[in-house]
Amino acid sequence: MRKKMVAANWKMNLSMADAKQLVLDVAARLPLLQEHQEVVFCSPAVFLHGLKPVMDDLADKAVSLGAQNCHPKASGAFTGETSIGMLDEAGVVYVLVGHSERRQYFGESNAFLKEKVDALIAAGKRVIFCCGEPLDVRESGNQNEYVKQQLLDSLLHVSAEQMEQQVVIAYEPIWAIGTGLTASTDQAQTMHADIRALLLATYGADVANSVAILYGGSCNDQNAVELFACADVDGGLIGGAALKAETFLPIVFAMS
Repeated sequence: MRKKMVAANWKMNLSMADAKQLVLDVAARLPLLQEHQEVVFCSPAVFLHGLKPVMDDLADKAVSLGAQNCHPKASGAFTGETSIGMLDEAGVVYVLVGHSERRQYFGESNAFLKEKVDALIAAGKRVIFCCGEPLDVRESGNQNEYVKQQLLDSLLHVSAEQMEQQVVIAYEPIWAIGTGLTASTDQAQTMHADIRALLLATYGADVANSVAILYGGSCNDQNAVELFACADVDGGLIGGAALKAETFLPIVFAMS
């Protein structure tokens, strides 16, 4: 059965105390999860070491620690950056790559994201690779080619085994992030199905049917059940709704 996942992207929010309490509050309800389901908390970098002992105590739960960013180089004069080795010491399992905010505000190119993917795969980490189109591309009707190019340039060069074992894809329509807009279930399913078709053409049916594809555009406790019921939507990459247990837990329980 394909993995189902809900990943919290806290962005630049919460305090250390709030982050720990949120993980504990969510984990306390997770015995209800099934074996193929997982929850990932993508934390600000400064919280990762503080969260590691909390996550270690929850080793019997289906929870993992994620980072929001990394640098592809192992070390060097990259002020303000965090290496994969540093993330490893903090117990990080998953790393977000290519989030629209990294692309937009920090100018991260497809080529640079490929470097991150390669470095993470080589280090044995798991990648949550984000792709998605801005509003003008959606309005032009070219969203499929736009997303396909992101995937071809940065991700689809990895081996079939690496794709199957170390990669999760998150589709995030940029026009539906933090705007209150949400892609319709038809829009979400259509793009997810197209991404899966690209995986099928590149790697074959076994890989295409095993890679989780998450929806990441203003998914919340009101629309998660409908979105996750789509055949090719395997969960969500959650922003604002992941900052409180009372809004995040209903999304987690929307996984099937």
